[in-house]
Order: sequence, then structure tokens, then C-alpha cells
Amino acid sequence: MARWDAEVAVVGLGAWGACALWQLAERGVDVVGVERHEPGHSLGSSHGGSRMFRVTCLEHPGLVPLARRSRELWSRLEDSADQQLFFPVGGLLIGPKDGRVAGGTLTAAYRHGIEVSTLTAQALRFHYPRHVRVPEGHIGVREPSAGIIRPELSIRAAVNRAEKYGARVLTDTRIATYDLVPDGVVLRTSQGELRVRQVVFTVGSWLSSLVDGLPLRTVRMPITWYRPLEQGDESFALEQFPVFMRELDDGTILWGNGTEGGHDVKLGIEDRADALPLDPEAYDRSVGPGDWFALTSLLPAKLPGLEPLPSKVAVCMLTRTPDGQFVIGRPGGDPRVVVAGGDNAHGFKHATGIGEALAEIVRGEETTVPIGFMSPNRFG
Repeated sequence: MARWDAEVAVVGLGAWGACALWQLAERGVDVVGVERHEPGHSLGSSHGGSRMFRVTCLEHPGLVPLARRSRELWSRLEDSADQQLFFPVGGLLIGPKDGRVAGGTLTAAYRHGIEVSTLTAQALRFHYPRHVRVPEGHIGVREPSAGIIRPELSIRAAVNRAEKYGARVLTDTRIATYDLVPDGVVLRTSQGELRVRQVVFTVGSWLSSLVDGLPLRTVRMPITWYRPLEQGDESFALEQFPVFMRELDDGTILWGNGTEGGHDVKLGIEDRADALPLDPEAYDRSVGPGDWFALTSLLPAKLPGLEPLPSKVAVCMLTRTPDGQFVIGRPGGDPRVVVAGGDNAHGFKHATGIGEALAEIVRGEETTVPIGFMSPNRFG
């Protein structure tokens, strides 16, 4: 009987885990993926029909190289899947010229030589008439390289690609506990024991329940969709109402994208101060007026022309870290364990690049993109 069931286990096949599984399998690693549901499910943090992609990452200078590399890898995954996953419709970042959104976008663009164009408030209102009452002191920054990614399709495509390279996938399999043993890890799952040399935990909001010492906090993030008041209103189509972030005078940040592919207008409020903490194991997925009231009350004055109540509401889980950056690496330098978590609501766009970095960490290689600022040991 072989001592090890596989060289590596990737536990959690959301966006980051699916891409790690693909990258490891492509490199010839004997890897098994473990998912408690099915790849592409809607019970974690990697769903919602569309996710924003942008290169002008305002959250940290080190994220721009990661976004560029991720864009290359999204293209590779798309080619291998033979279906469109990325829609390069461009993006719009709106707000005070020295504010977090528009100002941060311009800073990233100038620092890294990213092509952008700016619009005055008057020009913004003319070219994008659904964005009303943009104050004169605000600007719009247009990023042609931005767009949307299909999350569920992308996850399934990455898992399928991994399987074609020989990865095994265990679905409906939950990790109960695990033990670190000499030279490896024993995972105790709902389907029995799994013995591997290394484990990569990409379990999103469940990460802190498996790995001690990580300062992660999970909150509830509603996602809402609205229908235009007038059926067939092309001013809300994705091409005229592209993916955007809009910072208001009080610091509130709206985000969303227009109608496309049968989906209604998708909208949300970024990093809500009133976001409720939650336990992923006792996760109430029901929705109520509290999940959309704050957003709905802003729409008549900022984005008029939408029905007063959402057509659909879903709840996503958002995992935060104290500094707003990801947690990726080996906790305490343990050669048997790699973690990746703390998405902070801006992690999906980087999934392919993070998957590559995780594969490189597992193999003891230098990462293609430097990620030292994401170390899980920085909070000591």
C-alpha cells in the first residue's frame, strides 16, 4: 500500500483553488482537488454571474503585475476551454480626482504605464448618461483593459483543464480535521482519510476554522440585480453601461455592470460599513429588505431608470484581513501547508495568477510575480 494518496491536495475549488489545481496538474504534479460541494457552486465567494477585471489595481502597487499576469492566464484558460470567459468591454472608475477610486486608479496607471483616459464630470454625463449628478469636482477614468469575467464558467473550465492533465477531483467531500505528520498531512474527510505530502487550503471563509493564527473576518455581502424601467432600454446595456466603480461624496462606493447575456443590471455597495459578521457554518442565506434598502435608496438620485425593487438578490461571503491584502504562503514556514485566503472583495480577477503562484510555492520555485506582501506571517 502506497504511503501517500497524492503528492498534493488542493482543498476548496473556488476560483483560487480551481486555478491552483489546474496549474499544478499542468506542471505534472500528482494532485487531488477536494470540494465540499460541486465546482462553480453558489455557496461561497466565487459566484454571481460576472466579476470585474481591471489592471489598474488601486489596493496595492504589487497587484498590478499580478493582474497583468492573470490576464495572460485568463486568455490561456479561455482558449483551452473554447468558450468566452472574459468580456473586454472596458471599465469606468468615477469619483473625486484625488479620491480612492478615480485618484487611486490614476496613480496606478501612471506608475505602471497603463493606458487610461479621463473624462470631466460634464463629459462623463454626456457619454454615460445613466450616471447622473456627478459633481463638477469628480472625474471618470476609462480603462480599456477592464471587463467582466464569468466566475462559475471559469471555475469549471479550470477544474476541467486540471482533470485533462490528470488531476483527480473529489466532490461532496468535506474536510473534518487534519493532522500534520512527518513529511506530510493526513486529511480526515467525509469520504475517509487522504494522505498527502502537501496541502493547499483555498477554502475561502472557512480558512480560519482550519488554520490557526490567521486574522481573518468574514462578513455578509449582498449582490443585487435590477431591471430597467423600460424594457429593452439600451442605455443600460453593458456596452453603454460598462463595469464601474463610483465613489460618492460621502465615501460610499457603488459598483456594477450593465445588462448582458440575459442578466439584469448588477449593482452593489463596496465594503459596506454595516456588513454583518457571519459564521460560514451557520450561514443564513435568506434575504430581506436590509440586504438591498441602502442601495435602492441611492438609485433614483445616482442611477435613475431602474425598477425600485431588485429582480434578484444573492448573498456572498467576504473575508477580510486587517490590511486589506491577501494571505498567501506557508504559515510559519511549514513545508507541508500552503494557504490562500483573505479575498477582501478584490480577489477574483487575480485567480489565475494566484493559482500559478500557489503551484510555484508548492514546487519550491520563485513566484513569477512577487507576492511577499501577501505573506501569512506578516501579522506576527
